[in-house]
Amino acid sequence: MSPSPDLSRILPRVLIVSRRTVRKNKFVDFVGEYHLDLVVGYGAVPVIVPRVAGVHTMLDSFEPIHGVLLCEGEDIDPSLYDAGDDNDKDGLTPEQLEAVRRLYPSDAAVDHEKDSIELLLARRCLERGIPFLGICRGSQVLNVACGGSLYQDVDQDLPSHASNTAVCHMDYADYDGHRHPVRVLPGTPLHEWFADSLDGDEMMVNSYHHQDVRRLAERFVPMAFAPDGLVEGFYDPDAYSPGEGRFIMGLQFHPERMRKAGSDEFDYGGNPGGRG
Repeated sequence: MSPSPDLSRILPRVLIVSRRTVRKNKFVDFVGEYHLDLVVGYGAVPVIVPRVAGVHTMLDSFEPIHGVLLCEGEDIDPSLYDAGDDNDKDGLTPEQLEAVRRLYPSDAAVDHEKDSIELLLARRCLERGIPFLGICRGSQVLNVACGGSLYQDVDQDLPSHASNTAVCHMDYADYDGHRHPVRVLPGTPLHEWFADSLDGDEMMVNSYHHQDVRRLAERFVPMAFAPDGLVEGFYDPDAYSPGEGRFIMGLQFHPERMRKAGSDEFDYGGNPGGRG
């Protein structure tokens, strides 16, 4: 009988749910290599959870789960949240939804399997205090998992986008170079982490989304806002204990996509090529 492994030497396992695309007329699953590189670079083991039918019933088999990173993906099924809860409306009209699908064909589809798996993982983290970082779609999943809601399309749903406070949150012409400012709230983890990158309380971030938090779940506290009032970051203060490695938070921007080429440094301070 082989000896029991020394559990103290097991590296932390971070779960990441795959996305689906089509290659050679077949569906294939994938995860961005830059996410895997970062997880490995910080000494953890990335565990890819395939977004295929039935996996949502197998999550116990992925234990132990030491952390969850959710990032990127299609729009969350609006039936999973109240799309018109604070505006006396029932979300977008069919005509508006069709316009959104034409503008964002790769994002506006719904992946029910991915929704199911990620919402279950988010709720597991919330219930057990497992470290969780949601980036872009991942932050929206976290908010919906806690009872929050989303704007189905920022340009059509957000009142400020009919005024001079509108912000460009998706720029296909300058996809990776586009930046816009965010105001980071003092006393939050984000303010502490990015202190060296702040100009006053502001920094420039990238942006790849047409949806965002509408009603932030009561459990969470905002950490940053865009000039149009959209929440760009939030966290659970009761689950935040950096000394113990505990956190549950969502970021609408992609810090992992702001690394300088060939460097471990990140670019938050300027506005290279952006029109934010």
